[in-house]
Amino acid sequence: MKIMVVGGGGREHAIIKKIKENKNVEEIYALPGNGGMAEDATCVNIGAKDIDAIVKFAKENQIDFAVVAPDDPLVLGAVDALSEIGIPCFGPEKKAAIIEGSKVFSKNLMKKYGIPTAKYEVFSDAAEALRYIQTAPIPTVIKADGLALGKGVLICFTKEEAEEAIHSIMDDKIFGESGSNIVIEEFLTGPEVSVLSFTDGKTVVPMISSMDHKRALDGDKGLNTGGMGTIAPNPYYTEDIAKRCMEEIFLPTVNAMNAEGRTFKGCLYFGLMLTPDGPKVIEYNCRFGDPETQVVLPLLESDLLDIMMAVSKGELDKIDVKFSDKSACCVVMASEGYPQKYDSGFEIKVADDIEAQVYIAGAKLSEGKVLTAGGRVLGVTAVADTLENAIIKAYAEVPKVSFANAFYRKDIGQRALEALK
Repeated sequence: MKIMVVGGGGREHAIIKKIKENKNVEEIYALPGNGGMAEDATCVNIGAKDIDAIVKFAKENQIDFAVVAPDDPLVLGAVDALSEIGIPCFGPEKKAAIIEGSKVFSKNLMKKYGIPTAKYEVFSDAAEALRYIQTAPIPTVIKADGLALGKGVLICFTKEEAEEAIHSIMDDKIFGESGSNIVIEEFLTGPEVSVLSFTDGKTVVPMISSMDHKRALDGDKGLNTGGMGTIAPNPYYTEDIAKRCMEEIFLPTVNAMNAEGRTFKGCLYFGLMLTPDGPKVIEYNCRFGDPETQVVLPLLESDLLDIMMAVSKGELDKIDVKFSDKSACCVVMASEGYPQKYDSGFEIKVADDIEAQVYIAGAKLSEGKVLTAGGRVLGVTAVADTLENAIIKAYAEVPKVSFANAFYRKDIGQRALEALK
């Protein structure tokens, strides 16, 4: 089989490595991929948002199955375009990807179908939003409606911060047209949990839960990033909570999308907050999370491609999806200065004796060398029998990867270990 994976980050590298385990796979193309995953896939210089070029490539190369991994091409309708020329895909159609593409849509969906989430108001006028803030409870959360590279959410601890956030998003357009509408919502407290799930619109199979670490610096300090590391499973996510989430959130969401004529097939990501009032949805994503994928897929014992193909056919109930009872830890190595200004172009060296998976997110090939080409450069993932051992092992392997100006958090998983105590 010839497989095409759209995307080029650490998440895609993890997906590609897992798909490679299927013995029927002859060739994997990554569009665009990156220089660090060239050993695992043929990288093709076509951008993830260039739908016409993606379709043309798929047709000319007789692709048997496509995986559209990032949010942008899903929201732009890549799956629809590929399906039209008869190429089966893993990923939701455009009308279902709106669950991530519009925060206003997803919040209104939850309200309509009684799915637990934070209280909220929607604004398309900055002056109205500023008036509302004068009497709104503080702290508050302000979200750009559309996609913003995972950075369109601002937590405001004072009225002044909230006013500044509204001006930045709606007037200064820091997230472009994604900020034409905003959601202002109640600030929830409690442990956060990420649950990725396979769904074909009928069956929902949650994957192992995980815990992301968004802040750039130790102790959850510094700026918000795309994620500095993850662990799985998340110790806060107990069997009882998992049962509640299935009954109150997961199945109701899939059923709500069906009722709206927007059947969701693919990976539906639930960002949850375990509040004193029970689990609530913070956000939906229409795809695998990054870097959650880098700890969840190494624990998957079933064949990923078989699952993806079953999802696309609406036959997920015929597949036995199994995860190991081990734990995983991923430590992200980033360029000094990320998520703001940073330098790139430094050689990445990986020791031959490394005993961890290295998922490359931001790299390019130059004269046979793999060079850094992004803020989040790579993730080092280790698997062990216990969470504590997975964390110890991941940090033991990190020094076996090196590049100039590398930095990483030293406390990934510590909060989870405290929860286990």
